[in-house]
Amino acid sequence: MRMRKHFATGAALAAAAALVLTACGGGGSTGSAGGTNDTLTAGVAYETTDYGPITTSALAIGTNWQVLEGLYRFNMADYSVSPALAAGDPVKVSDTEYEVSLRDGAKFSDGTDVTAADFVASYERATSEKSIYRQFFTFVDSVEAKDDKTITITLKHPFTNLKERFVNVRVVPASMDEDALKAKPVGTGPYKYENITATEVTAVPNEYYNGNEPAKAPTLKWQSLKDDSARLAAAVGGTVDIMEAVPASAQDQLKAAGWNVESKPGYGNPFLMFNTQKAPFDKPEVRRAFVKAVDKQKLISSALEGQAVEATSFLPEVNPAYKKPATDLSYDKDAATKLLSDAGVTDLEINLVTTDHPWILALVPQIKSDFEALGVKVNHTQMASGDMYAHVTDVDDPSYDIVLAPGDPSVFGTDPGIIISWWNGDNVWTKRRDGWQTSDPESFNQLQTLISEAGELDGDAAKDKWGEAQDLLAEKTVIFPLVFRNMITGSNPARVEGFQAISSTGLQLLGVSAK
Repeated sequence: MRMRKHFATGAALAAAAALVLTACGGGGSTGSAGGTNDTLTAGVAYETTDYGPITTSALAIGTNWQVLEGLYRFNMADYSVSPALAAGDPVKVSDTEYEVSLRDGAKFSDGTDVTAADFVASYERATSEKSIYRQFFTFVDSVEAKDDKTITITLKHPFTNLKERFVNVRVVPASMDEDALKAKPVGTGPYKYENITATEVTAVPNEYYNGNEPAKAPTLKWQSLKDDSARLAAAVGGTVDIMEAVPASAQDQLKAAGWNVESKPGYGNPFLMFNTQKAPFDKPEVRRAFVKAVDKQKLISSALEGQAVEATSFLPEVNPAYKKPATDLSYDKDAATKLLSDAGVTDLEINLVTTDHPWILALVPQIKSDFEALGVKVNHTQMASGDMYAHVTDVDDPSYDIVLAPGDPSVFGTDPGIIISWWNGDNVWTKRRDGWQTSDPESFNQLQTLISEAGELDGDAAKDKWGEAQDLLAEKTVIFPLVFRNMITGSNPARVEGFQAISSTGLQLLGVSAK
């Protein structure tokens, strides 16, 4: 498949927005967006067909924040934790046993009572063999219903981030089947889904909600506008009130139209993933060569327009557990060339497979050029992320060489166990996508031991153990981030009240109202 150069340059974005401005007769919007003053409309950068409680879709996770509840919720602006479906904090019975009571009078949006059995069923779904969420709960021994309103959680060992991890068990009726959940889940949150199509999602207040974050907008609407220029045109033209993933080149244009624009350092990144079951990428030194071949600072200054920082470890420097690893993966063309030569690699031709996200495609020309500077012939294939994972990576004996794709597990939390195990736990990433479990089981198992041991520790001891994990991840270079992006979000103050930008993908609309 040939690369289609449809990613938007700054000039193209400006031109697209100008066309809409001309059609609308000017910039800014003080009237209604999306057709009514009561509707709060967001232009979002992703699309999906899976809105279930164990979805991995950036769009669905973000919309579910308003509709589905865990026992606890994050304020995604600062990752502080507060009770959601829980009545309060876990009650400690012992170092390894806790009880959590459900919110009194809690009901699903269909009017049925929420029971502890619903929570247990939701937990079992989240930790099932097919769920990628299961690695978040390896410290849990059992979850049981003590009575209709009380849950007993038994741990394998003491664990400090209990509330943070149980944010990620979204509670739905035990009676709902998988197809129904993916299409239109029923939850206990302040909003309920009204309609879901391929391009638009709407939610309205849940009349049965009795929690501490009531709905403030009569209607929430998410418009899926994957193309950057389409989102910008909708923002400047006044048909959306909030814009996700603002291109760096569009910030000034949005500000000139009267919008608030915020840039927050985040965990989202473009990563390189290697097929470790295929020569020569079965050799760590070859994988390191390709990461070192990429001039990250040039990527940041050019395609990312300064809105990112170089990934010097698997965790960003903003994470308290960050450690610069012993293995240096910074840009060094000569060192990368020598790594390939020492590994006996010559006359190499590779297929670089990428997702078709516009900002990812904007990185491809330079990365391709950096690889070619090593004497490697590079063929590029782009496709929708769902197609890439379904047909290229999540198959028996995958034949790809290198994948470039976006990722951001900080939607689930920012503790190191979340970030590291998302890509490197006992899950589809290591079983199929990069094949680490098969190609080098010894080092894979070494990492799992480090993750488990770190989870049992606190303070400096835990940080030291997470440092060992970062050393191993850099040494093996199975999958590695190139940069950590700033998340840039725009909102129209003439239309939006109470909005807070966040550092992850998705938009937090709890507590937000339309003017």
